[in-house]
Amino acid sequence: MTPEARIATAADLLDVILAGDPAERALTDWARRNRYAGSRDRAAIRDHVYDALRCRRSFALLGGGETGRGLMLGYLLSEGRDPRDVFTGQGYGPAPLTGAEAAALAETPAEALRAAPRPVACDMPDWLWPQLETSLGDRTETIAAILRRRAPVFLRVNLRKTDRAAARAALAAEEIVTRPHALAETALEVTDGARRVAMSRAYDEGLVELQDAASQAVAAALPLREGLSVLDYCAGGGGKTLAIAGRIDGTFTAHDADAGRMADLPERARRAGIAVTLTDRPRGPFDLVLCDVPCSGSGAWRRSPSGKWALSQETLDRLNATQLDILKRAAGLVAPGGTLAYVTCSLLRAENQERVAAFRATDPGWRIAAERQFLPDEGGDGFYLACLSRTG
Repeated sequence: MTPEARIATAADLLDVILAGDPAERALTDWARRNRYAGSRDRAAIRDHVYDALRCRRSFALLGGGETGRGLMLGYLLSEGRDPRDVFTGQGYGPAPLTGAEAAALAETPAEALRAAPRPVACDMPDWLWPQLETSLGDRTETIAAILRRRAPVFLRVNLRKTDRAAARAALAAEEIVTRPHALAETALEVTDGARRVAMSRAYDEGLVELQDAASQAVAAALPLREGLSVLDYCAGGGGKTLAIAGRIDGTFTAHDADAGRMADLPERARRAGIAVTLTDRPRGPFDLVLCDVPCSGSGAWRRSPSGKWALSQETLDRLNATQLDILKRAAGLVAPGGTLAYVTCSLLRAENQERVAAFRATDPGWRIAAERQFLPDEGGDGFYLACLSRTG
């Protein structure tokens, strides 16, 4: 496919996504219908689509409308390219610009964005912007700008099988280039060859796992010791279960309200050399109960940008109620002297500090033993951690 054809395809897919189809499904369905497209074509189209979803409001402003064409026009302008060189109508490229489109294009993109309302220029919903400012203060625009860019690819070194230097060497032998990241002693950032990771020997042998650096840092910040009994109460795919088990010997139990989300965990645990028990009815007590609760995912919106456009105040209120309910239920599973760890991948105080305060208001027998907010300007995703212990 030509670069112009990739832009045209991305514009068509964006129209499908804007009409309500999930981005991943739209991309997968297109790839199945168009098997002539090579891996580089698919990767380029995917990048165009996700770049446009991250920058949906600013690209629409620059391109003259919130349509697939408008977003791709805005993308080209943001890159300093003249859309008339791409929108030629030749071959499989997009049709030439109409007079109205040409007139609507922002001739000076930087000035247009400076003059735009902050939520538009920073690609955030209007209703959410005040909450972000309350939560992030003078870092709001910096964090929003980071969420407009692609996320790095991180690997977690499995300390049960290797160390960071040996893992880097094993990956380098397969032309996967990495560098250590300061957020966690187990974190490697992939700088070249990211698409080869899942097919690499190092991955297949359990030396490394895909996991964000801040997510790894959350596991490292937990009060871990040898022999701990651990329950990952909202385990999902089990990333944090494996990260904890990679650091200590203990007993590890995983639970999720949607058991299907844990389907891959047994194979991942086998590859990592870790024993994990899956259960739909956890029975305490456990020394550590980890609640990585359902949340807005705002700390990871550069990976899942559709989430910020789907979120509403009503949805956030429902999430807040679920978060509080999970804390209340999980508290009864914590052993005397144990830890209840509350985690979100959110930037919002409403899901973080305010949820912990609401829980403690209903059950004042808990205190905050440790608290940490990780933000994307530290390199990884945004995460919040509060470790709670009983006061008695």
